[in-house]
Amino acid sequence: MSDQPVRELADVPAVEVISRAAVMLMSSAAEKLGLSDPDPDNSPHRDLDEARRVITALAGLVTASVEYLGPHAGPIREGLQALQKAFRESSAHPDEPGKGPGEKLTGPVWT
Repeated sequence: MSDQPVRELADVPAVEVISRAAVMLMSSAAEKLGLSDPDPDNSPHRDLDEARRVITALAGLVTASVEYLGPHAGPIREGLQALQKAFRESSAHPDEPGKGPGEKLTGPVWT
């Protein structure tokens, strides 16, 4: 067991819960895009269908909670856009701008 004290979820501010959820979704999307491997195109973790789902979920979270994120909003939005661009670049047949994962919620992302 860790010597770190356990925090009760009720004591964690909402912005921290939302930010942690966003970071987890970003990390999952990056893994599913194969970005953690030196050669993303041949990553055993690459799954663009799964990446699309996670990026869309992230877009929903960001869109719904942006007013509560304060100074965290900018970096989280930038991370989302980077993942949306990486998805488009990874796709053999890229979606049209506005049709990519989460773009219905965030608007078109241009590469």
